[in-house]
Formats: sequence, structure tokens, C-alpha cells
Amino acid sequence: MKVVLLAGGFGTRISEETSIRPKPMVEIGGRPILWHIMRWYASHGYKDFVVCCGYKSEFIRNYFLNYRNSLSDFTINLQSGDTTFHDTEAEDWNVTVVDTGLNTMTGGRIKAVQQFIGNEPFMLTYGDGVSNVDIHALVEAHKTSGAAATLTAVAQVGRFGGLSLDTSGQVRSFREKAAQDGAVINGGFFVCEPTVFDYIDGPDTIWERDPLERLVADGKLNAFRHEGFWQPMDTLRDKNYLEGIWAEGNAPWAPKA
Repeated sequence: MKVVLLAGGFGTRISEETSIRPKPMVEIGGRPILWHIMRWYASHGYKDFVVCCGYKSEFIRNYFLNYRNSLSDFTINLQSGDTTFHDTEAEDWNVTVVDTGLNTMTGGRIKAVQQFIGNEPFMLTYGDGVSNVDIHALVEAHKTSGAAATLTAVAQVGRFGGLSLDTSGQVRSFREKAAQDGAVINGGFFVCEPTVFDYIDGPDTIWERDPLERLVADGKLNAFRHEGFWQPMDTLRDKNYLEGIWAEGNAPWAPKA
């Protein structure tokens, strides 16, 4: 199952960093937050990624094109260009990088990579939030539900879209913004059937609005409750918070050896 990463937004709330690079490339502990997310999926055996780029896409392209070079000793023949790599620390991931457009909305970005996913279930998340969600349990919950899509529901006050769930985990309503009441919200980390592409009209479609609302109306959106760590990186304060956790040496989103 492939993992689709939404990494094309402007990241305006953390402009101190994103004036230079796209938000998924902002570093935590010397590595882009995008890498941290991918590493968590890979620790569960999911190593085939599709990265949806947009704003400053060249940073993401160059990062993966030069990834092996930056982590390996090598011998190069300067005349022929023949290169032999030694003792590489590069992970055995497959990464497809797709420029999905500068101003494309989240739903449009998902639709733009349909050809790289095919007619198979896939996972989907945002390229700016880390978690220790149990990916195996998430996938199993999705399969059991029979839903077209399962999102990870987390507890967070404030500025995100609130959810109303029934006792079986099916989503009954979807609010664009939650009241500051500790509502359960959309934390990303989706599992989707290929039928979700039918809910996306085009580049201007915002995944979190019409597609999710229509899935709710059709009774096809399930929620997997995650009670553990989840943290988006929307502001410089969030970035510094994650840096502090990483520096302590026990980041919840870091796979255990």
C-alpha cells in the first residue's frame, strides 16, 4: 500500500521558515519533518511513498535526488562520471515526487497523483505533522469498517475541523472549525479506497470540505481513535516544541530500535 504525502502548501503560519523552503522541509533535529513522517510509516513496513509537491517543489525534488549522495561515501571517476557508493545509510524507500501545481488545493493534489496509485487502497497524510499512531491497527480498523476512507481522530482544542462520531466509529458530522472544547478532530493519517477519487472534482477541490462531507453524507467515512502523541507543525512555536522533544532523545514519533 502506497503512502501519499501532501507537501505542496504555502505554510503561511510559519513564514519565518517557509519564506526559504516548503514547510515539509523544515527540519526537526537536522532532518525535514517530512522524513520523520516517512520514517514512522517505514517502521511499519510501508516504504512506497508519493509526495505531492507544489510551493518551492525544487527543494523536495533536490532533497530526494541527492539523498543517497549526501549519506554515502563514494568513489568517482571525474572523467567518466562513474560513481561507486560505499557504506550508504540511505533507507530502502521508493519515493515518487510529483509537482501537483502551485495553487492546487489538497483534494486536487490527491487527484493529481491518481495515476501513480492505481486502483488500490492507499494511505494519506499531511507532510507537516508527526504522531505515534499505530499504523497496523489503523489499517486493520479501516479494513474492518468497510468504509471508503478512515481518518485518524485525535483530541485537540482550537483551530481544526471537529468531528462527531457514533459508538461504532462512523463519522456523523464534519465541522470545518472546532470550538475550543477539546473536540475530536481530523488528525490526518488516512486510509483510503480508490473510490475516494470519485469524490474529488478537480484542482480547486479542498479534501477537507466537499469530499469528506460527501463521504459523511454517504456513511462512508470512518474514524480511528488515537489517544497517543499527535502534533502538527503550524507555527514557529510548534517547531520549537518538536525540536525540544527531539533534543530530549525520546521523541514519540521516532521508531524504537
